[in-house]
Amino acid sequence: MFKNAKNDYIGWLVLIGVVILLLEILFFNRGLIFSLFISGGMIYLGRKKAGKKMGKILFFGGIIFFIISILNMMTFKFLLLAILLHFFIQFLNSKNNPKKITPDINKPGPIQQEETMVQTKPLFENIFLGQQKTPFGVYEWNDVNIQTGIGDTTIDLSYTMLPEGETVIFIRNIIGNIQILVPYEIDVSIHHSCVVGSTTVFGNHNSKIFNQVFHLKTPSYEKSEHKVKILTSLVVGNLEVSRI
Repeated sequence: MFKNAKNDYIGWLVLIGVVILLLEILFFNRGLIFSLFISGGMIYLGRKKAGKKMGKILFFGGIIFFIISILNMMTFKFLLLAILLHFFIQFLNSKNNPKKITPDINKPGPIQQEETMVQTKPLFENIFLGQQKTPFGVYEWNDVNIQTGIGDTTIDLSYTMLPEGETVIFIRNIIGNIQILVPYEIDVSIHHSCVVGSTTVFGNHNSKIFNQVFHLKTPSYEKSEHKVKILTSLVVGNLEVSRI
């Protein structure tokens, strides 16, 4: 209830402030718009001629003129009074409803020892623009989890030794093509999401994809000892998964 009253109170203050500003501009201080326009023009010209002495004079003069115009506004004086009134009401409420602080005593738990972590160099980096490819020679495999902006990504799994179990390739791309070359003995699971583009998976071509999500996998994927899970996401682009 108090929260609703507080919101109504602030809403009324804002409404009254807007009404006072309109009345001030229309009836009591018609030169306000002109003075703000002049000060804004001085600041603009001063910034354009920042390297010259006249530019500095116009810039700082415009700021001073703008501050003076704001301080002389009836609306500014009302808002200042409203802020003081708001803090005064908050002070009275804090006196009438003091906050009670209850100490929270926690029992010391077991001390956790820091574990040693091994950092490995990733195959790919997050980039906004450009192409990325796996090395042409033999390389050591690390799971891929990247997001790119505009560009193509090519992954050739024939030059590396995949570990036992499930290998993960996770690529999120805005615009570009993704090509993944997989050896014949490796089972594959593909989760693909695309807004506009096409796919070619082991010779099966789909040239008209519009805002679709699909999942494909080889029949023996679940029982395979060496398998690759491919998760890709494209806004605009093509996905190609081929055997090599």
